[in-house]
Amino acid sequence: MVDVYETIIIGAGIAGLTAAMYASRKRMKYEIISTDFGGQFLVSGEVLNYPGIVKTTGVAFSTIMQKQMDFNGVKIKLETVKGVKKKGTGFVVTTNKRVYETKTVIMTTGSKPRKLNVPGEDTFAKKGVTYCAICDGPLFNGMEVAIMGGGDSALEAVDFMKNIASKIYLLVRGDKLIAHEYLQESVKSNDKVEVLFNAETTEILGGKLVSGIKFKQQGEEKKLAVRGVIIEIGRIPNTNSFSKLVKLDEHKHIIIDGQGVTSVPGLFAAGDCASGHEYQYAIAAGQGCMALLKAARYLVGTK
Repeated sequence: MVDVYETIIIGAGIAGLTAAMYASRKRMKYEIISTDFGGQFLVSGEVLNYPGIVKTTGVAFSTIMQKQMDFNGVKIKLETVKGVKKKGTGFVVTTNKRVYETKTVIMTTGSKPRKLNVPGEDTFAKKGVTYCAICDGPLFNGMEVAIMGGGDSALEAVDFMKNIASKIYLLVRGDKLIAHEYLQESVKSNDKVEVLFNAETTEILGGKLVSGIKFKQQGEEKKLAVRGVIIEIGRIPNTNSFSKLVKLDEHKHIIIDGQGVTSVPGLFAAGDCASGHEYQYAIAAGQGCMALLKAARYLVGTK
């Protein structure tokens, strides 16, 4: 007889861990499967905006979450999910180690920042290079910073940094900003911000920490002395493996309603892989909770 789970949670960032904690407390028959523990915790610097925690780091937050998972009896299957397929009213989840059958699936596979792919980017990760102004921007208090991007996320980073950094260089690869008008107006009216159009970053410089960048502008190579490099050129949701299973939006996020419900009955999604694109721990935790509760309610309706 095949062992059928009530739900399989894919991903162990804050959305997945929250869902697993609620599944455990509801005494559901479930598994949480992930290639790692922590998701964005692993790449975050300081965490200053999570309710109930005044100040911590990604690493410390990960430790707290591990203790909470241990307390609630959550054990992660460290496996790589190869695919998810519909089978009757349920699903088959295939990993690099085994095959699971489940009545519902909760996708919390997260996203990854789009990288510049230039020399120095990986070297100075967490040493002045960040992909989240809200997470790490306060580390650059009183310093000059460079922000890469011309869309909403980049200009939102500028808006967040305007009262933190002493000077902001906004490097835009094209010849115009593509963000919402209200964000553009905020940037243009701020004397602290210098916008550099047709600017392509070619290298990030430094010693122990970031000290500057190189970029090309109209064929001329230039340098800027900055202490922080904030890369906001978009994020890539980890959904490629599921594009034929569920409806995605134009940015490849899984489309959900306000309750984590997707286009496929029994399939739920939460966190950075889902539509919404806000990429905040508090939002991901709330969505993970909602998705699990709705999955549990769905199971009651299908009995």
